[in-house]
Amino acid sequence: MNSLERTVNLVEGQPTDSLPAMPIFMLWAAKHYGVSYADYVQDYRVLGECQLRLAEEFDLDILQLISDPVRETADCGAEMIYFDDAPPRAADYILADKAALADLQYPDPIVARMGDRVAGAAYLAEKAGDAYPIMGWVEGPIAEAVCMRGMTEFMIDLLDDIGFARNLMDWIVEMEIEFARAQIEAGCHIIGIGDAASSLISAELYETEILPREQRIVAAIHAAGALARLHICGDTNHILRQMAETGCDIIDLDHLVEMEKARPEMGPEPILLGNFDPVSVLYDGTPQQVYEACRQCHEWAGGRYIVGSGCETPPDTPEENIRAMVRYAREAKV
Repeated sequence: MNSLERTVNLVEGQPTDSLPAMPIFMLWAAKHYGVSYADYVQDYRVLGECQLRLAEEFDLDILQLISDPVRETADCGAEMIYFDDAPPRAADYILADKAALADLQYPDPIVARMGDRVAGAAYLAEKAGDAYPIMGWVEGPIAEAVCMRGMTEFMIDLLDDIGFARNLMDWIVEMEIEFARAQIEAGCHIIGIGDAASSLISAELYETEILPREQRIVAAIHAAGALARLHICGDTNHILRQMAETGCDIIDLDHLVEMEKARPEMGPEPILLGNFDPVSVLYDGTPQQVYEACRQCHEWAGGRYIVGSGCETPPDTPEENIRAMVRYAREAKV
């Protein structure tokens, strides 16, 4: 059974030979293979080769195009600053003046930085075929709003100018749907949705303003024939039920979430991924501690589970700890 078959069977509730192992690798992958992160995020061939080598070397079950949260922001007009050993960032907020939204044009998802990710999907599909699930990525409505407007400014907008906040997020949803479709057409089997800032707002605000917009993105991903994976960094204990209602097939849980309470709260359908601490356990722990953390998370999450830590694999994480994570996935009872 190859990695794609393993993942599809798990999603469909069919027998599988082992648990999939799908930790997030970004900075770790670039450093491990000796490439600048500026090249990793700007050249799909660099990213793609690192991902292919990573999957083969460590027996992973995914090829992933996640790299940074500002591809869409760049293509909307923000100036980028690139680093050799850190994710890029925007030099400015393109919506520092809210009035600029009225003149903002939708970027073409097959050119510039968004187009580089789409090209990466086609590259991985050509190289790997259907051996691995290829995961593309889009930003969620609040995550992209923060990138375009600023964290403090958009949080204030949600309280003081909800009309503008809604218009901006609706604009973003349409952009992300087209970006997701382009990646799926190029070969992606899964689209990840990163919406980190959702962990910082109330359950009521998430349910009324963010959830319906995430659901629109998820519905479009499903309609285009792909699976959806939700990733919200931080403490999401207060919105677990709502996260399950997005309709995402796979939901990442960060290490601040009480996994033993997550399954009862979220119900039996979503596949849960995570959620041990990527720093104190994966980076600082021993292989045995990593293995035990995987076992404990699996026990709490039940059979619909994918092995991974709570968030991105930190640079310089020991290789033996990564192998311990994958070893648990292969040895666990399914």
